[in-house]
This record gives sequence, C-alpha cells and structure tokens, in this order.
Amino acid sequence: MSGNAARVQAVHQIINRELMPPKPPERLEEIWAENVFNLSKMQASLPKPVFKSIKNTILTGERLDPSIADTVATAMRDWAMSKGALYYAHVFYPMTNLTAEKHDGFISVQGDGNVISEFSGKVLVQGEPDGSSFPNGGIRDTFEARGYTGWDVTSPAYIMETDNGSTLCIPTVFVSWTGEALDKKVPLLRSITAMDKAANKVLKILGNTNVAPVNSSCGAEQEYFLVDTNFASQRPDLLLAGRTLFGKAPAKGQEFDDHYFGAIPERVQVFMQDVESTLYKLGIPAKTRHNEVAPGQFEIAPFFEAANVASDHQQLLMTVLRHTAKKHGFTCLLHEKPFAGINGSGKHVNWSVGNATQGNLLDPGDSPHDNAQFLVFCGAVIRGVHKYGSLMRAVIATASNDHRLGANEAPPAIMSVYLGTQLEEVFEQIKTGTVTESRQKGVMDLGVDVLPYLTKDAGDRNRTSPFAFTGNRFEFRAVGSSQSVSGPLIVLNTMLADSLDWIGNRLESELSKGVECSTAIITVLKEVMEEHGVVVFGGNGYSEEWHKMAVEERGLSNLRTTADALPVLKEEYIEDLFEKTGVLTPVELESRFEVYAEQYILSIEVEAKLVISMAKTLIYPAAMNYLSSLSSTMTNLTSLGIELDKSSVQTIADLSNSMVAALGQLSDALGKHDFASTEEKMQYCAKTLRPLMDEVRGYADALEGEVADSFWPLPTYQEMLFVK
Repeated sequence: MSGNAARVQAVHQIINRELMPPKPPERLEEIWAENVFNLSKMQASLPKPVFKSIKNTILTGERLDPSIADTVATAMRDWAMSKGALYYAHVFYPMTNLTAEKHDGFISVQGDGNVISEFSGKVLVQGEPDGSSFPNGGIRDTFEARGYTGWDVTSPAYIMETDNGSTLCIPTVFVSWTGEALDKKVPLLRSITAMDKAANKVLKILGNTNVAPVNSSCGAEQEYFLVDTNFASQRPDLLLAGRTLFGKAPAKGQEFDDHYFGAIPERVQVFMQDVESTLYKLGIPAKTRHNEVAPGQFEIAPFFEAANVASDHQQLLMTVLRHTAKKHGFTCLLHEKPFAGINGSGKHVNWSVGNATQGNLLDPGDSPHDNAQFLVFCGAVIRGVHKYGSLMRAVIATASNDHRLGANEAPPAIMSVYLGTQLEEVFEQIKTGTVTESRQKGVMDLGVDVLPYLTKDAGDRNRTSPFAFTGNRFEFRAVGSSQSVSGPLIVLNTMLADSLDWIGNRLESELSKGVECSTAIITVLKEVMEEHGVVVFGGNGYSEEWHKMAVEERGLSNLRTTADALPVLKEEYIEDLFEKTGVLTPVELESRFEVYAEQYILSIEVEAKLVISMAKTLIYPAAMNYLSSLSSTMTNLTSLGIELDKSSVQTIADLSNSMVAALGQLSDALGKHDFASTEEKMQYCAKTLRPLMDEVRGYADALEGEVADSFWPLPTYQEMLFVK
C-alpha cells in the first residue's frame, strides 16, 4: 500500500471508528485508592503494634523496625492476591526519566513438588536487579552487575491492573553495590531531610517550640498530545524520537485561540474518564482536565501531595496516560515539542513547603508584611534562585526541552523569580530597612446587578516567568513534559535547605548581639535583597529587552541549550552545595552529568539518523515520483500544443537537489567521532548537527508544499492535529 493510500485509509478508519463506550459512572468514595495498600488497609490487616510502628515510620520518618517486615509482607501479599495479583514488582526510577520494574511470582516450589504462595519480609525490603544495565555514569564497570532495590515505606504499594493481569508494585530506591544512588528517589529523600533540618532550625529561631517535620509538596500539571495511532504508526519519527522531524505547518494552527479550554472532543473525553478512573483507584488525586492551547493538546493536573509520593504518582500518571491511550486508539506524546510551529508541552511543577504544626510556610496570609515566617522562607527562595539559577536550568536540560524553552509558550532559559505586585512592593520596602504595609485584595464590580462581586487578588500572574509565585506556592514552569519531577524537586529542596541554613546562621549571629528577633529578620532579609534581589523580575520574560537586561545589567546566566547548561553540574560550588547538604556525593553528581550528557548526545544522533533515513527513503522518492509524473504530464500537454508554466518543476528539482546536498553534509557531520571531551561533543550536537537537521527539514517541508498530496507518504500536520 502506498504512503498516501495508507493515509487515506487511516482517515476513513478514524472517521468511522466507534467510540469505546465510557465506563459506567462509579462513586468516587467507592473506588478511591481501592488498589493502594495504604494506612487504612494496613490498619485493617496488621496487628496493632505493627501498624503503630509502620505508621510512625511513614508519618515521622523514623527508621523502619526490621522485625515487623515479615508481618507486613504477609498482609501485603494476602491483600494483593485477593485483588488477583500473582506477581510483585520492585518499582524504581533510574536516571532515564522512565520507570523500571522487575516482576517476580509469589510462587515457591516445595520438596514434594507442590507450590505455595510466599512473600517474606526480606524480599519485601530488598531486591536485586541487574545494576549494570542501567545508566550509572561511570560509577561502576559494566562487568560489575550487582545493584539493590530498597523498600520505600513512605510511598504506598499498589496494584497495577492491565489486560494481562494484576501486579503488586512496591516503590523502592535503587543503589549500587558500593552504595551510590543510581536513581532519582534516594537524592529526593535526602533533599527532603536536608530541607527539614534547615527549616526546623529557622522555625525554632523564630520562636516556635513545637515543630513537626517539614516536607515539600508538589502538584505537577501534565501537558500532552494525542495522535491517532493510525497516523503515528506511519511516522518513524514519532515512533522512535517522539516528535515530528518533518512537517509543513497547516493553514490553520492555534492562531484563533479556539482550542484552549474549548469543548473536549467526545473521543478524548472518554479517554480522559478512563484515565481518571484508573488514577483514582491508584490514589492519585487527578483534579483538572482541559484542552490546552495547541490543537490536539490536553492537560491533566492533580492536587498537591508530599513531594516523594507526588513524584512516584507523576511517573505512574505518565504510564497510565500512555497505556490508556493505546486502548482508545491514540498515541500519547509526552515530548516537549512534538510539532513545530505550535505550542509544546511542559510540566508546571507547583512547589511549596510546610508541616503539620506551622502549616504552609509559603502562605503570605492577608498581610504578608506582618508575616515574618513567610518573609523569611520567601527570602530564602529568592536567594536560592539567584545563587543556583544555573543549576535549576541544568536540571531541566534535555534535548527535547531545548525545543521549547524560550519559545512563545514557554519561559526563557534565564531563571528569574516573579513575586507579583504585592510581594515585590513588600520586598522593596525590606531593601529600605522598613516594612510598613502591603497591598490588599480588592473587589471587582462588573456593573451587572445579577452578578456577584468578585474578589480581585492583590497581584496579577505572569506566564512568561520560569519561577513564579502563585498565591501560596511557586510554580516552576520550565520543567519539560517528559521529565521526572524528582530532579527539579531535588534542586528546589536543596537550594532552600542551603538558604535556610545561611539565614539561620545570620539570624543567630544578629540575635547574639542582643537585637530583637524582628529587627534581626529585617536586617538579614535586607542583605538577601541587596545581594540577590536582581533575580526578581515582573515584566515580559519573552522580550529581547529582558534577555539583554538580565545578562548585561543583572549578571544572570542565559544557558540556551543543554550543551551550555549541563556542565554546570561540574562546577565546584554545585558540588559543594550537594555535598554539604548530604544530597549527592561528588561521585554521584559526576555520574549524573555523564548520564544526562550521554542521553543528550544519543537523542540528537538518533534524530539525525532518522532525518537521513526518512529524507532518503520517503521524502526524496515521493518528490521524484511526483516530478516524473508532472514532467510527463507537461510533455504530453506540450505535444497537444498546450504550454504550461514549468516553474513548479524547477522548484521541486531545486528543492530536492538542495535537500540531497544538505543530507550529504549531515551524513558527513554525523560520522565525526574525534572529540576531546563530552562537553565538546555536546556543543557539536547543538551547533552543528541540529542546524544541519533543521536545514534538511526546511527543504523537505517546502517540498511538502509543492508535491501533490496524493504522492506525499507521511501523515500531515493537518491530519494528525485535527482528525480525532
């Protein structure tokens, strides 16, 4: 079947597809967390002393009592088998942004040939996957294969249901035989501990005597595209790279702003309801769903959860989106920029910190100028972003996110803090040494009697800021849609821990002089704003004026590509930060640079190979076939005395020749292997391979606009984005 025939058939199949019937509505209270071995299920199945011990570990972070492991394992197994599970899996999160799992059966063969179900505390607590087959950045040699998973009791086990059966999934950490973290969970847990320690110190200095453990919370807004699988299966670039490497912009894109918050297509809504039902059973609090700005783009957002659980749930959410999409005939694209010329996808990480005794520590209240606790913690964030903005950029640096950062739908690569008018004014007062007032909320009268008065916030929002305060939390808007949220959370927690520790030391120093606490706070925050206030910016982050001002006048870094950003991980001050907070050892940090650099290079090389392959085997033959047909038609017409303009023939020939020449340059460039360092190779990918790929694409997309549709072999943007 020719490429065009396959496209036509795909369109007819989609148009004539019968919708998968929506599941009968289920009461939320009845299905909520039914597949999660949470505290309520533990309480129902464990002896009181065992339940009390494990609850204490989960809620306070105390070390797990190993003597209770067998009892918990037996109860967990019995619950899982009652749900139809015959296998269990230690689930962990290697340095790939993906989820890994190794399945084992509960089966145990006895001496008489019979079998029993068995699941011991030893097996629950520790597993041993092959540590040599996951990225480790040189921590261990390939032949050194031992690695361990360790049960994370703070993240509940759950049942993953699929058409092929149910599996008990146990969230774990993943470490090497020599003890280094090979995953994203261990550093996240360490960062929470570091932040808790520093926050406790500051809260007690501020006069609090009863201070519960401080944790960060996360609510990640997940954006994604849906493309019918009939189209995606005909696009080698979507299958292997997750984005379209070729594709002419359709006549209509997103310029009418008619997709954002529009009516959700019926087929998509059935898919969304299926996703949400699965998530609710897994205890994942999906709250919001809507059309995003670009055609074919959507968003799902959960409630806030504790950072570690939120990170695990975010990974699980991406898995559920992909798996559920297949059932509905869709391919879910989580790539940051699957389609050129329209908005890409991000994952806005809403981050805050708090505890059970002092509440949300980033809640300013109605009078933030009087809220010393909030001002101290907000000041610590400002200092952290200024000192470690380059690290924030590095932790969101991927080949795919480079396509998005700085474009019109995403914040720039310059890390700045948006506070809003109210808080900017308060912190400006702090710089003068006196804080007297803060702007209050207003009331909006719409001039229509039947409409209620609306509360008007004290400040606006800013969608161009990469790190914006949004009422009682900060929103890290530059995170990529395909990324794990663990990396950003690790950095935010760690930089806050460092800043709180510094502020705590400075407050102690001032208090030792006999000054009052309120005076000490203003003195320290004044220092923060004088040294770090340049990172606060409330204007248009997309503007060229800001880019120039940020770098030339404020000294902020603008790391435009991953090749520019990742070397920050090798900076001495970054190594010192992670080492003194206990979040990453120098060896673990170096390994992450090596892993992420390799992933960047491999991503660019895979795309370059795909560009060459698709251009040579799909696009060029289509252009030649059409050119031959067009030339033959013109020759026949000329023989009949009909003369036509032959410029289109020349245009197609010129574009084809130019594309072939660019392909030759790309092929030669891809063959270069003599690089002095990893950094040099990354820069080569960014500055040589990527521009050559774009050049080939330019010619190919121009050809798509010249070649008759009946000859074009690839599903078009118009089909993929608008045919649902």
